[in-house]
Amino acid sequence: MIDPHGGTLINKSLPQLEKKRIFNEIHEFEKIQVNLQKWKEIKNIAHGIFSPLGGFMNQNDTINVLEHMYLENNIAWPIPIVLDVSKEDINNIKEDDSLIITDETDYPLALLNIEDIYRYDKDHFIEKIFSTKDASHPGVKKIKEQKEFLIGGDIFLINELNSSFPNLDLKPLETRVLFKAKKWDRVVAFQTRNPPHLGHEYVQKASLTFNDGLFINPVIGKKKRGDFLDEVIVESYKALIKNYFPKDRVVMSIFETEMRYAGPKEAIFHAIARKNYGCDHIIIGRDHAGVGNFYKPYDAHDIFKNFPDLGIEPLFFRSFSKCRICNSVVNDKICPHPPDQHVFFSGTHIRNILLSGKKPTTDIMRPEVVKVILKYQNPFC
Repeated sequence: MIDPHGGTLINKSLPQLEKKRIFNEIHEFEKIQVNLQKWKEIKNIAHGIFSPLGGFMNQNDTINVLEHMYLENNIAWPIPIVLDVSKEDINNIKEDDSLIITDETDYPLALLNIEDIYRYDKDHFIEKIFSTKDASHPGVKKIKEQKEFLIGGDIFLINELNSSFPNLDLKPLETRVLFKAKKWDRVVAFQTRNPPHLGHEYVQKASLTFNDGLFINPVIGKKKRGDFLDEVIVESYKALIKNYFPKDRVVMSIFETEMRYAGPKEAIFHAIARKNYGCDHIIIGRDHAGVGNFYKPYDAHDIFKNFPDLGIEPLFFRSFSKCRICNSVVNDKICPHPPDQHVFFSGTHIRNILLSGKKPTTDIMRPEVVKVILKYQNPFC
């Protein structure tokens, strides 16, 4: 099985005796509250999904990632994972202190050992990640709203918040054991933030043909307005897997994180996370993690050329469609027929069909998937 990114699967859960000590002394610590999205980053660090990160990035790592897409230790990493704080938050803390990170009800989540506290240039930060400063980009807007300082340092998990889908919330340690138990030597990951259409099913099955197992790993977390609800994505995939996949060849688990819509850089980020789950291949389609027209259709393919040491192998898929003459799902390399004979798959088109009160046809989506979506009065965020 593929090694975790950086060679070691991170585990930052505190032993019980240490937790007890922290609880006994908790009144002595300064505290910082975080929202649900930041909690998900803490969780992903603690359970090794973000290996080799052991905490929030210090200033040197943040600069290296922004400028070179590598950590200071020369391990590939494309997007800073940081903890933003206000001036008021840091009034009573300094470097080498420890503090408690809590949720918005003061429930203790993690211990943070502070390595450094630093200012950052938001505009530079934004442009380096998204290659734009356009405020209509949802990722740009989010960082504009961040606080003015960043804290770097190791975190140690104290408590966990309930998962959105506890029965589907597998940790990398668990998926690696599961893949071994299934005797899957080659596992291909599929990243998604949408219910499946026939094009998705086509690339999944084409990839599974040359691998032992398929790991469907939908992003569960904050998305832009107009994206599908998490429940819709999960339930529609359950329907697809139940009716159209062999039971012993597919595992679905959620990836609790927010979409950043960083296009090619987020494709690398998604690949690293799936590598840590134990996947040695990942499907990268057209405009992976893109939004609007901020990235070219195949920027997320081209960026992998800059990371020959990434370890996980991308499987690139270009455009795919349902050809009326071939009477099957095809891609632009295998079908000779003109565009007017094709039904093209488009998330935007499917959303528009649903918003108009119509059903996507069987040329686009499986009826079982459509049935799930239509159970929801409003399936969108």
